[in-house]
Amino acid sequence: MAHEIEQLVLDSVLRRCGSSWNASQAHGLMCSRLALQGADALEGCLQQVLEGTDESGSARKECADQLRELHDDTLQQLAERGSEFRLLLPDETESTALRTEAMGQWCEGFLHGLVIRAEGDRLRKRLASEPLSELIKDLLEITRAEVDDSTDQETNEAAFVELQEYLRVAAQFVYEELAEFRQPVTPKLAGGSPSGHLH
Repeated sequence: MAHEIEQLVLDSVLRRCGSSWNASQAHGLMCSRLALQGADALEGCLQQVLEGTDESGSARKECADQLRELHDDTLQQLAERGSEFRLLLPDETESTALRTEAMGQWCEGFLHGLVIRAEGDRLRKRLASEPLSELIKDLLEITRAEVDDSTDQETNEAAFVELQEYLRVAAQFVYEELAEFRQPVTPKLAGGSPSGHLH
């Protein structure tokens, strides 16, 4: 199923609770943190997106509830490797320019999620090597994407759809590529320190 959380609704409650993030950025962040941490990603995402908001406010609780639902839906979609996964972007009633801007913001959130915490040399080396390094360069380019006003609407829309599909597949690909980082830490039998798997 598609996300039950709508971009417009989440955007509104994020603004009301005073978050500096919008819905597309938050979903991008969530997708890359899920790739690295699986179900353990939720708390870190909530802390990041809700940083500086009023902890006693009802809007913050509403926002946390929506982010939790979005997290659960997204994790299920990524884990099932299905075609249901989609980016949380404005719908087709909005202009191509607005949706393109939101797509760039989704990429910003996704990239931020890859480097938000010191995951160790193993992750840095993986991100710096093919094929992930090339994919990261592509995402950086898309953060600067803009609609060409000199091009007709149909061409701009087709370009947007193509980029959106690329990112949909890219997010699923990153989830697969970083699977080893989601493996749980296994204690050594002799009572030593945990083994080297990162979350």
